[in-house]
Amino acid sequence: MNHVLKTRTRILKNNEYLAKQALDKSAPSSSSSTPARSTLDQSFTRPKVLVLTPFRNSALSWAQHLISYLPPSITSVENFPRFVSEYSLPEGATDKLVEDRDKYPPDHVETFRGNIDDAFRCGVKVTRKTAKMFAEFYQADVILASPLGLRTSIEKDGDSDFLSSIEVLIVDQMDVMLMQNWDHVQFVLDRLNSLPATDHGIDFSRVKPWYLDGLSPFLRQSILLSSFDAPEIRGAWARACRNRAGAVRALGTVEGPEGVLDRVPSGLRQVWTRFEVADVTDEDDRRFEWFTTKTLPTLLKSAVSSSQTLVFVPSYFDFVRLKRYLTKHRSSLASDFSFAAISEYTPTPDVSRARGAFFAGKVKFLLVTERFHFFRRYRLRGAKTVVFYAPPSHASYYPEVVSFPFAPPSAVTTASGAPPPRPEDEDVDASELSAHVLFSRLDVLRLERIVGTKDAARMCRADEGEKRFTFV
Repeated sequence: MNHVLKTRTRILKNNEYLAKQALDKSAPSSSSSTPARSTLDQSFTRPKVLVLTPFRNSALSWAQHLISYLPPSITSVENFPRFVSEYSLPEGATDKLVEDRDKYPPDHVETFRGNIDDAFRCGVKVTRKTAKMFAEFYQADVILASPLGLRTSIEKDGDSDFLSSIEVLIVDQMDVMLMQNWDHVQFVLDRLNSLPATDHGIDFSRVKPWYLDGLSPFLRQSILLSSFDAPEIRGAWARACRNRAGAVRALGTVEGPEGVLDRVPSGLRQVWTRFEVADVTDEDDRRFEWFTTKTLPTLLKSAVSSSQTLVFVPSYFDFVRLKRYLTKHRSSLASDFSFAAISEYTPTPDVSRARGAFFAGKVKFLLVTERFHFFRRYRLRGAKTVVFYAPPSHASYYPEVVSFPFAPPSAVTTASGAPPPRPEDEDVDASELSAHVLFSRLDVLRLERIVGTKDAARMCRADEGEKRFTFV
């Protein structure tokens, strides 16, 4: 907000200066002499700040904070009651998630409380005496939007010129955006600070030279915020954040350097199996090949793991591929093989049927995506064997999923370091349960958050002959 106010103040003062110069007949003409002071104070378009958030609830929080930093000279904010109304829950609605907060982990309640619509965009205009919400993009100083909302607007109008002069970019809750459609984030980042298709009535005599030279991407300040590190975030950081002054990455995780294994119920056997991959482009195929030729046959040979097995698949694309394989080879895998699959796109009635069938033992395997768990946070009962197709992106999901047989989610892992559930909480013997995780060296960031920095380095060491690691 400080940047916006200083920018507008400078432009207004230069406007007054140029107006006085035009009225002063004794002043030298611009054609014969350079003005006494530089008036290169503008860019291609007016918007200077872009704030990307995943849901309306976080956009509302951002707007309230921005408004609180307006100077005393700004006495009113137009359309703010309308903004609060549209970005909050409908009038008369109650937030059941908040009312039942004891049934869910704190991070889930914090993320999904309030209005969680993910398609929105709003311009904020700041003048000397007023501010205005829902301003047209080309009249706005700040744009609050979700990646989906911004992409929808750009594709509908075929115009992204309003992103040509962004000088401060803030992407908040990137960990949540990873559970949405990451392609929307890349779409927006790829269009920042591009040369506009039209001039939009700009006075080129006042445009800063680095805009004309196409160097504005190197002067934009970009702030990316996430609760954990991920390859996708590092890729965006390296590709879209190229400030000439350099970059700073501050790393700190909720889990800490020791990981989250201390939150797993005592006595539960966890087997981590590493497969080798030479090229990052081959990882998906190698993982699928290893799972279908080694992991799955091993599970089916065991009297215990051939039924009541939960398969947790972080990637939706891997989920679709695995589901297709199991459907095609159902009869050849085992005579009595059966499975159900639920994802974030599965209708609620189908989810209920699949959960009920798995708990009752009518289906032997249950496939579930990490996004489903992220959005629903259901307790999936009935599993004796848990298989992670890959380590989950959210480290807390690992102890949470393997603890399903013991306690409801509210008593499972929390960011505050709550004690792990005890086997005596329900009539379950930890020795009867097991967890299996498939990983490669490319999963090192996820491994660090789960098993800890030291063990992750040991498990991914190139000269490490052992490829199976067991934790109890």
